Amino acid sequence: MSNVAYLSDISRDQQSYENQSQIKTHYDGKNKAGWLLMKGAPRPSFTPKLLKDIGDYFDSVKLEMQETNGEKYDYLISGSDVEGVFNLGGDLDLFCRYIRDNNREGLLEYAMQSIDLVYRNMAHLDVDLTTITLVQGDALGGGFESAISANVVVAERGVKMGMPEILFNLFPGMGAYSILSRKIGAAAAEKMIMSGSLYSAEELYDMGVVDILAEKGEGELAVYRYINSSKRSKNTRKILRKVKDVCDLVSYEELKEIATVWADAALQLTAKDLRMMERLVRRQNIKIDA
Repeated sequence: MSNVAYLSDISRDQQSYENQSQIKTHYDGKNKAGWLLMKGAPRPSFTPKLLKDIGDYFDSVKLEMQETNGEKYDYLISGSDVEGVFNLGGDLDLFCRYIRDNNREGLLEYAMQSIDLVYRNMAHLDVDLTTITLVQGDALGGGFESAISANVVVAERGVKMGMPEILFNLFPGMGAYSILSRKIGAAAAEKMIMSGSLYSAEELYDMGVVDILAEKGEGELAVYRYINSSKRSKNTRKILRKVKDVCDLVSYEELKEIATVWADAALQLTAKDLRMMERLVRRQNIKIDA
């Protein structure tokens, strides 16, 4: 069976998109899967509006699960509606304004809104479903943190992921160290953060950060193959997810304390650091406009 035919068959019960400001969502009834595709504006980074849209969608999924006694969803899949980009990370323009205004409250509010979503994705909304991230384009900074917060991370060959925060003298404060230290160990997590390097999906798969490596252009197919294979061992996979929750789940308090450290550290950035941050914003704009 061809890939096109395979996807056509397994997706035939999908409902149409429900358009929102900075996300698109749809429901695949055949596979009991919710899809969330991020857009972001003016660039595909985590604007406050995008964070709110995602949070509202998470709320609606959890409510539907409660109303259906946990029967509506088995999977919640996050991806991107922007070609070549998963997400470029934090709203650097906003960070610059807050830092120049010495606005600790604004920085902390943004950080808390971000870790709320990271935690909820890791904890699969505190309901009986599996969260999946589909990475088909670059995932940087907060975009990388968001990607690896899912229960299952699917990435296409050739995409780049990493944390460039060290370039402007900061660190990824929305869960990167907590998640990576549990996946690959503390030393390897620190090395990744301090390098500021971009890693290919292939490298991250070999390291254990990416769970499923898909061929270019076949990410959605890989997600559905995972869903299809999971049906044959559904009980075992649920039990393993619960075991991981006990052993590996990052507490909300841990994320909150780190986010507070991040907000205070951001206020210590120099004018030179802010100029570098603004330079990265310009590079992002060039990448999107190209």
